Amino acid sequence: MKLAAEAIGTFVLVLGGCGAAVLAAATTTTDGTAVGIGYLGVAVAFGLTVLAMAATFGGVSGGHFNPAVSLGLAVAGRLPWRDLPGYALAQVVGAVAGAAVLFTVASGRPGFDAATSGFATNGYGERSPAGYSLLAALVVEVVLTAVFVLVVLGATAPRAPKALAPVAIGLALTLIHLVSIPVDNTSVNPARSLGPALFAGGPALEQLWLFVLAPLVGAALAGALHAGLFRTPGHRD
Repeated sequence: MKLAAEAIGTFVLVLGGCGAAVLAAATTTTDGTAVGIGYLGVAVAFGLTVLAMAATFGGVSGGHFNPAVSLGLAVAGRLPWRDLPGYALAQVVGAVAGAAVLFTVASGRPGFDAATSGFATNGYGERSPAGYSLLAALVVEVVLTAVFVLVVLGATAPRAPKALAPVAIGLALTLIHLVSIPVDNTSVNPARSLGPALFAGGPALEQLWLFVLAPLVGAALAGALHAGLFRTPGHRD
């Protein structure tokens, strides 16, 4: 049941967040009217999606929907290490399924090409929305993933108000996207990056390593920091 919840939640995260980027960020109607939601709209879409899924499945699986979050929780002592591979696999399966549905929908518009459009993939250098370097993307992914995982750890701690956890997590993800969409289209989630990249192929897959490695590093740092600074002796929080 936990793994199904993680797969479904990640499916919706990719379909909702990446779907907003692919289908609605910069688009026009058939009569030429511009109706795109822009970076702000995409950031809000990601935040609302994770908020809704965390509220729906948080009580079932913890509502990670992100291998980096699962890793951070494991490092912090909040997820058994034996559960980590299953969580990560379920999240990747959900992300690929979400990207597959999105690809099917996006392909319904004449002239669509996942490779040339970018298909909400992450990138640096020439593939960065604003031309940011590999180093810039690396730093932003490590730091912002660490911030996100710290929010998740704090918001879901036993002594934190449970009802506010999805709101805090959703708002944090929105803020992170507002900061980093221009840099690299925002990953902070290896599964979210992998799903669209499989359909875009080419350069998206060539640069995928950074958007798998950097979020995992940031998450591990956050987990260790939380365990070292905020977990009191005798408590697993």
